[in-house]
This record gives sequence, C-alpha cells and structure tokens, in this order.
Amino acid sequence: MIDLHTHTTASDGTLSPTELVRLAKNKMLEALAVTDHDTIDGIAEALAAAALATIEVVPGIEISAEYTGATLHILGYYIDATDEQFSSKIAELQNARAERNPKIIKKLQELGLCIEMEDVIAEAGGGLIGRPHFAQALIKKGYVKTAQEAFERYLAKGAPAYCEKFRFPPRGAIELIQQAGGIAVLAHPSSLRSRDADDLEKTLRTMVGYGISGIEAYYSDHTPEQTRWYCELAAKYNLLITGGSDFHGPAINGICLGSGRGNLSVPYQCLAALKQKISTQR
Repeated sequence: MIDLHTHTTASDGTLSPTELVRLAKNKMLEALAVTDHDTIDGIAEALAAAALATIEVVPGIEISAEYTGATLHILGYYIDATDEQFSSKIAELQNARAERNPKIIKKLQELGLCIEMEDVIAEAGGGLIGRPHFAQALIKKGYVKTAQEAFERYLAKGAPAYCEKFRFPPRGAIELIQQAGGIAVLAHPSSLRSRDADDLEKTLRTMVGYGISGIEAYYSDHTPEQTRWYCELAAKYNLLITGGSDFHGPAINGICLGSGRGNLSVPYQCLAALKQKISTQR
C-alpha cells in the first residue's frame, strides 16, 4: 500500500516531515508522497528521514488553481526543487497565503473572537500557515471543539471568516509543474463543483487539453462507484491513476494515513506507472 497525497507542517499539516515518514513506516506503507500546499519546503527533510526509515518518498506539491469561480487542485509529482522559475512562481502563492492570513484574523476578531496572529503562528510551528492552523487556534481558545466545527462555522468557503487568495489558472499550474520536470495530476475530482457526471467529464477534457497527465481516482472521500468511474475516465483519456488520503494529521477530519476513512487502499502499481512516465520524460 502507498499514499500519494499527504501534508506536513511545511504547509497545513500537524506532523513534521520526519514524523510523517515515521508514521508511514509504522503503518507499513511502501511509499509516500509529500504534497504540501503551494510549497516544497518539507521535501528535503522527508527524503532525509526516508533514507533512515528505508521507505520510498516521492517529492510532490499540491497547487491551488482557480477554475470557473471555484478552486481546483493540481498535484505535482517528481518536481525538480532546484528549478528557479518554479521556485519563483511558488513564492507568489506563498505570498498570497501570507497576505490572506491577517484578513482572516480581522474577520474573526470582528465576529467577537479574541484571537491574534501569534496564536496561529504557534500552531503552524514555523511552517506555512493554512486554515487548519486557524482551526487549531480556535480549538485551543475554546471557541470550537473540533477542526470540522471551526471550518463549518468560520473558515470554509462561504463562512463568515473566509477570505479568497490568489490562485493560478489550471493551465498555468499544469505548465509550471511540467516545466519543472514533474507530472501533473487532477486531485480529488469529487470535490469539483460539477453539476453532473457530464459536467465533470467536460472539466476533465479541458484539463487534458491543458496537459494534465493523471487523475486521483483513489481518495478518502470517494465512493467505490466514483473510484470505478474515475478509473474508467482515466482509461478513456489515457491518464495515469493515482490515489491518496489527503492526510493532514492524526486529529484532522477523521482521515488516517494510508487508509483514509478506513476503506482506502492505493495499489503500488499507481506509483510504478508514475515512475515509468517520469523515466520516459527525462
């Protein structure tokens, strides 16, 4: 078993890259991809930990893109972290996140919540600040009991403390990943705001036109029927199939590393196909 969609304290996860690798080893995973939001800062530490734990770690990233008024996520695998253009563009996304954080603080304070940026920084532990860190700060302050409650009441899109941020268009995100030598994959298609199956397939065709190479068919919140359909779409459009839990930490959203909500099982053949493609590209 493998997990190709995870997050660390480099973005909005609650485990350090080293802790994540150790947990993967304890769970007897064969391989792990570190795909932090809009950053590759956790990759070096994860690779160093993997060498000691004798587990395979795939360097990756998850980039947020804007598509028809909604957020669409693109996973990138086997990124060349030394690519200067890639690093420069990713810095733009990180700056956008930094600019959004004070706005969220202001909205929370206007709602009568006594919370400061220092509270959120403490939860991030020096990593990139994301909304899960705001959620943890709200829990510690006693305003909510769970991260899910924090998102539903304050932080989710449409909630009173939500703030938009700059995102690349999908074509730009895909091309950025490809220019850095990576493989671009459409993340968790079930989260797209599709009206129906035909609308989702239309979006996928558009992404294929932009150069997407794969689709995340195996995912914590996908039903068996959805997984089968996404695999059929992958075959129809000659796409790679990937999968992962979207793990952010042991206490986040009830998602476990490797097994998601208990019924996730991503076969190693998904990673083998990724490796085969990357070997033909380089």
